[in-house]
Amino acid sequence: MVKKIILSIVLLALAIGVKSCQKDPIVLDETSLTPYIIETKAGFPPLRLPSNNPMTEEGVLLGRMLFYDPLLSLDSTISCNSCHFQNRAFAQSTRFSKGIRGQLSPRNSMPLFNLMWQNRFFWDGRALTLREQLLIPIQAHDEMDMNFYDLSIRLKKSERYSPLFKKVFNTTEISPVEITKSLEQFLASIVSFNSKIDQLFGRTDTLNVIDASALRGLNLFMKPVEDGGADCFHCHSNIPFFGNTSLNGSMVNNGLSSVFTDKGLGRITGKPTDEGKFKIPSLRNVELTAPYMHDGRFATLEDVIDFYSDGIKFDSPNLDINISAHNAQLNLSQQEKEDLIAFLKSLTDTEFINNPKYKNPF
Repeated sequence: MVKKIILSIVLLALAIGVKSCQKDPIVLDETSLTPYIIETKAGFPPLRLPSNNPMTEEGVLLGRMLFYDPLLSLDSTISCNSCHFQNRAFAQSTRFSKGIRGQLSPRNSMPLFNLMWQNRFFWDGRALTLREQLLIPIQAHDEMDMNFYDLSIRLKKSERYSPLFKKVFNTTEISPVEITKSLEQFLASIVSFNSKIDQLFGRTDTLNVIDASALRGLNLFMKPVEDGGADCFHCHSNIPFFGNTSLNGSMVNNGLSSVFTDKGLGRITGKPTDEGKFKIPSLRNVELTAPYMHDGRFATLEDVIDFYSDGIKFDSPNLDINISAHNAQLNLSQQEKEDLIAFLKSLTDTEFINNPKYKNPF
C-alpha cells in the first residue's frame, strides 16, 4: 500500500521457544541505528524519522501486533503492553514494572508517544535511538528475557507472522533488524497533539478552552522566579511541552536526593559529573502517568508540586543550574499549586488514549 504514515505524523505535529544462554545480546550495527531524516516545523523540535525504515501501513500494523503479543517474552507471559497501557499514555500505574518471573525492575516505566522527537531513551539516557532502545527490554533478564536469535526462529515458524514479514520487508528471513524495524514503525506512529493546550493556540476566547485556574498555572509555568513564576519552562521547554530536547540538556539532576542510590546517567558514562542525572520527561498526558520520577516515588501530581515548591535538595551533587541558581525553595501558595495542577491537566489528550489505531489488534 501507499506509504502514508510519515505524512500523517508531520501533519499531526502541526495542530523467543527455548532460551539460549550461549548467545550474546543483539546489538545492531551502527548503520542500522543512526541515519535519520531531520524535519522541522514551526514551534516544534526537530522530527527525526528513520531514513532506512520507511513507514508503511503494513509495517505499522506488524509492529503493533508484536507490541501486544506475549510471544516476544521467553515464556510468552508478558508483552510490551504489559508495562505500557494506552489509557495511561502507554505508561503504567504501578511504581515498578514486573518481569516474566515476577521480578521488579528498579525504575518506573516511561510513557510512549511522540518518540521521534526524542533524542535519548530510558531514564538514564542509555539509548540514543528508538531502534536501539527496542533491543534492551526484550533481552533484559528482569523483563522479557528473550534472546533475539530464538525470537527470530519463533516468529519464522509462526503462521501468523511469517507471511507478514514477507509482505513488509520482502524477505523470508526474520532477523533482529526486521523485528526492531517493525516495532519502530508502530512506536513512531504513536503521536499526541490534541490536548486542550493544543486547541488553545491561535484563539482569543481562551476561557472557552481552559479555565482561569489553568491559565494562571500556564503563566506560573512560563515565568521565571524573579518575575514571580515557578520557572518550570527552563527544563520543560518549548511550546509543545516535550521537555528539553537538546542532547545534553535532556539529562538533569532535579534535586531529588542528596545521596544517589541510583546514579542515572552517571552509571552509563562513568562520569561523576553525570551522577544523579535523569531524562526530563514530556509533560504531555502527565495527569495519566502516575507515579512520578524515575523511581516512581511520588504517587500524585500534588506530591510532585509539593516537592518542587518545598522539597528540593540544594546540596545534591550536580544539581541543575536552573534550580541551583535560585538557592531557595519556591514556597508556592496553595492556590499556585492548584493552578499549576490545573494547567498540567490541560495537557491531557483524551483522543490519543482512545485512538483505535493504537489499541490491541487481537
